[in-house]
Amino acid sequence: MDDFDFLHGSWDVASRRLTTPLGSGPGTRGEFPGHAMVRPLFGGAGNIDEITFPTLGRQGVTLRLFDRETERWPLHRSDSRTGRLDPPVVGGFTGGRGDFHGEDTCHGRPIRVHFAWYRLGPDTARREQGFSADDGRSWELNWIMGLTRTGRVGG
Repeated sequence: MDDFDFLHGSWDVASRRLTTPLGSGPGTRGEFPGHAMVRPLFGGAGNIDEITFPTLGRQGVTLRLFDRETERWPLHRSDSRTGRLDPPVVGGFTGGRGDFHGEDTCHGRPIRVHFAWYRLGPDTARREQGFSADDGRSWELNWIMGLTRTGRVGG
């Protein structure tokens, strides 16, 4: 239930993202900075993070709540561009790696989504996002976020 405790606090975020995920032709990656603040909920059985991408003029939010019955983490995301809650990815941690899977759409077609979280130390972490348009046979890694801690919760 304390899988995401490492994430509580403030972070600088360096993102590399494909500009057109699952597009035809070679992918172009854009790089942009962000800043995230992650706060615990329910004594560690949940958290909420708010991230700002100043050069994009966008914000995002992720709500993570530990499901005590399934012992899995559903991760619910929203983006200031749409204001809607995206379908969740669900999973958990084994050691320092967390894997979370879900379903969504991209360019109007159904896809599978995979998030991987890596605890790399007390002050660094990484999140990767991949999409699959062929039912998980192949994956396109389309977003990498490198996180560097700038402060602890309450600090």
